[in-house]
Amino acid sequence: MIGSLFSGIGGLELGLERAGLGPSIWQVEIDPKARAILARHWPSTLLLEDVREVCPTGLTKPDLICGGFPCQDISSANYNRRGLSGEKSGLWVHFHRIVEALQPSWVVVENVASGWKKWVSVVRSDLHGIGYSSMPIRVCAADVGARHRRCRVFIVANLDSDGKLQPERCVENIWRWASNCRWWADEPDVARVVHGLSGRLDRERFLGNAVVPQVAEAVGHGILACLGGN
Repeated sequence: MIGSLFSGIGGLELGLERAGLGPSIWQVEIDPKARAILARHWPSTLLLEDVREVCPTGLTKPDLICGGFPCQDISSANYNRRGLSGEKSGLWVHFHRIVEALQPSWVVVENVASGWKKWVSVVRSDLHGIGYSSMPIRVCAADVGARHRRCRVFIVANLDSDGKLQPERCVENIWRWASNCRWWADEPDVARVVHGLSGRLDRERFLGNAVVPQVAEAVGHGILACLGGN
């Protein structure tokens, strides 16, 4: 079972579900238009709004918590990078708070590859402090057959008491699965120039922020390898 934080339009949990780690039992997303998309595709999943107001004691404990906290303060595209002390990216503290309270067996944290130095070591240290061993891995959309790079870093973490995180086996299975992906026949058209401020603007914003499901699926297969799957 999966719990999702900063869900966006659900690309991360969709990929993990496709790998066989689902279903998603709750999602947290503050954007009302994104929540409408989540509600349409996960109609039976508990949908919460503001991660800052989430009380973990009211949530069912999942096997895995996933999420990509906001990247505005860590991305290399932002010249005023404040790291995890920034207003947006600093919401990581609530991701950490919920994981610490619920203690799922697995945690998957996703964020930008371009600003990885601003967040990876801190997130891994925070997870270690609450009992998790972890590994970072960089996976691009191009690695799973897309015609664009779109690189992301994923931190895969497992409770030390479970002792199931096997980095070599995890990485090997990610690349084995990714190498079998074929080039995509079609991709969503995410325009880089605005042709008027139509409804497409929201669509492109959501697609631009979303995790590519095939990338998340590859990461899911890495976790399955640690659990004894192929």
